[in-house]
Amino acid sequence: MSQSLHPMLNIAIKAARAAGAIINRGSQDLDILKISRKGPNDFVSEVDQMAEAAIIEVLLTAYPGHGILAEESGREHGAQNSEFVWIIDPLDGTTNFLHGFPVYAVSIALAWRGVVQQAVVYDPTRNDLFYASRGRGAFLNDKRLRVSKRTRLADSLVGTGFPFRKGDNAQRYIKMFDTVMQACAGVRRPGAAALDLCYVAAGWYDGFFETGLSPWDIAAGSLMITEAGGLVGNFTGDADFLYQREVVAGNPKVYGQLVTLLAPYSKAIKGDEGHDGHHPVGVHVAAPAEVPTATDALAAAVAADAVAPITPADAGEPAEAAKAGEPAARERKPVRIRKLDAPQSEGFGSDRPRGPRPDMGDRPRGPRPEGDRPRATGKPAPGRPLPTKR
Repeated sequence: MSQSLHPMLNIAIKAARAAGAIINRGSQDLDILKISRKGPNDFVSEVDQMAEAAIIEVLLTAYPGHGILAEESGREHGAQNSEFVWIIDPLDGTTNFLHGFPVYAVSIALAWRGVVQQAVVYDPTRNDLFYASRGRGAFLNDKRLRVSKRTRLADSLVGTGFPFRKGDNAQRYIKMFDTVMQACAGVRRPGAAALDLCYVAAGWYDGFFETGLSPWDIAAGSLMITEAGGLVGNFTGDADFLYQREVVAGNPKVYGQLVTLLAPYSKAIKGDEGHDGHHPVGVHVAAPAEVPTATDALAAAVAADAVAPITPADAGEPAEAAKAGEPAARERKPVRIRKLDAPQSEGFGSDRPRGPRPDMGDRPRGPRPEGDRPRATGKPAPGRPLPTKR
């Protein structure tokens, strides 16, 4: 790489490549892999576990005082109270991997005091390395990444992911999918959220949204997007998305339009429950809050109008105070505007009141100074006849 990278980013790249080598070897012998289930439609293979072990070994060898939050082992490894936490998904897109569908990646992010500082997403099938450091930009291999410049959602390509675990609200997602699909140019679902977010950063997607994601799915990709000039948040547009199980991202114009469409479907959660159901230590997440949809709000307004009693004002009677003890509204009367009488002439015989002359203020009194007298010109004043000659 031509540029100098942050030392912690270099270690993350080393760990991602080590995991990628294990994944590539495992992809050659899919038939003999040992596969187990974490839940319905949620698989884990021995390749996931081996790749995660390799990543943790590289990271803790370089930084033994750092914490670890990994998909398969949780917080079992590393320091428990460190301000530095590595967030790891050793194989994002396990189902794709097990079927030989070449869309999966290694995702590694470093958070300091809860804010992601370094990020790596490695696609071993294409040898594509996405990486970013906070404040220093996002890159694909050695090429700087920038989000797309499209401004209209109607012209945009949007990525997403389908709910697949037990307990996911598929009907809610179908409504979201229908809303977005009718508003954009196309929707894609490859099946690896870490890569989806990187595709937004690269400008290949104009936007992305998904529900049910864990921190290790989106931590690295979210930094890629912000460093590439994009925006990422939850469905209401807030920056609190890492543990909210919902995320929307895109270039600034498309992001705003997606938030407008998805805000009615936002659903806060009690806490982050990963695949193993454990909550991360020291993470505070808002309590759940149901957000009514636009249809619900319209139905409620119609119902309220149907049962509302007829008020005296509606029946054409004089309005009374709405509540006891409140003064009645003051009745407004029409205002009659009269024209002023024409002023009389101020000559003799007028009725103009007499009185002292108005105060002249600070105007000087007495004779005019000599220098202010008009000069004699030898000509009569205008309007006066010439004097007769003797």
